[in-house]
Amino acid sequence: MAEAYIVGAVRTPVGTKKGALKDVHPADLGAHVLKELVNRTGVDPSAVEDNIMGCVMQVGGQSLDIARTAWLSAGLPENVPGVTIDRQCGSSQQAIHFAAQGVLSGTQDLVVASGVEHMAKVPMGASIVQGLDFPYGEGWAERYGMQEISQFRGAELMAEKWGYTREDLERFALESHRRAAQAIEAGHFDREIAPLAGLSKDEGARPDTTLEKMATLKTLREGGVITAAVSSQISIGASALLIASEEAVRRHNLTPRARIHTLAVTGSDPVYMLTGPIPATEKALAKGGLSIDDIDVFEVNEAFAPVPMAWAHETGASLEKTNPNGGAIALGHPLGATGGILMTKLLHELERTGARYGLQTMCEGGGQANATIIERL
Repeated sequence: MAEAYIVGAVRTPVGTKKGALKDVHPADLGAHVLKELVNRTGVDPSAVEDNIMGCVMQVGGQSLDIARTAWLSAGLPENVPGVTIDRQCGSSQQAIHFAAQGVLSGTQDLVVASGVEHMAKVPMGASIVQGLDFPYGEGWAERYGMQEISQFRGAELMAEKWGYTREDLERFALESHRRAAQAIEAGHFDREIAPLAGLSKDEGARPDTTLEKMATLKTLREGGVITAAVSSQISIGASALLIASEEAVRRHNLTPRARIHTLAVTGSDPVYMLTGPIPATEKALAKGGLSIDDIDVFEVNEAFAPVPMAWAHETGASLEKTNPNGGAIALGHPLGATGGILMTKLLHELERTGARYGLQTMCEGGGQANATIIERL
């Protein structure tokens, strides 16, 4: 049976909107991790068959196929193509899936799965252009009406459905910051980060935040419970992983670090928007022949606090094993790069602790989600 191995995984530190990475061009941001991936793995870059890069807002500095632009900006061989994909927040996790599927199918042997997003230079919503059609047309309106479709509303709907109070969400967020600050202080991320622009640590964690400080923030909508404190941060970052076949491992003298165990993707209610990780996780476990108790570490994107909270409630997963080094509430969520960042964190955490199985899942725009299980080697 064919296997797909992760042989390299690297990321930038995640920068804040006004932090050290704010002036780095998005293509150079992506180029940085691609170059570092090649250097760290020692692979012949001309042997790479494709660079699949996730990016959500593909306009401005992130337009015109940034996967190809970033590869060439890194000074890497011109014979290697690049393709940019958008599955919203899960874009670079989907890049990992496509790379693994290319290897598992036997049509490719060595593929880079990467991601990039510079939310300071290319803000959320930048791809919705004034004067052009809105993304939802008549068919959508006939099915879902003209109600608001957004992650902000989805987060409120989830909090209401699962009965989470503002204080519940803020306690979760506080723990995310505590774990992130502790992990940064202990150097848990040092091995996976490629420093850039003088930055070597994630910028977003707030070790001095308190429930009292969170309680002073206004809710994002009247009568709601979601505030900036329980939401992922606007961020800047990039990630890159090298996925290889067994033949490529032998031919290029590479060292497999984990194997892709199971891939799953599913859709869910686009109005609730953020519930997808629940069925995606259940689907991945069923396909992989594993139970929730078999998984040692979970990485679940903290787009908003209700997402991992409801996910854990419905799947029976332990929150103690979920985002053990903090999540996007503390560390940031650079949209198209986050899937690869989480997988890089997951791989390194498995290696650091000696654990065997890790599962990653993310909510995505439009009501969908990926789930990926890896096995450390």
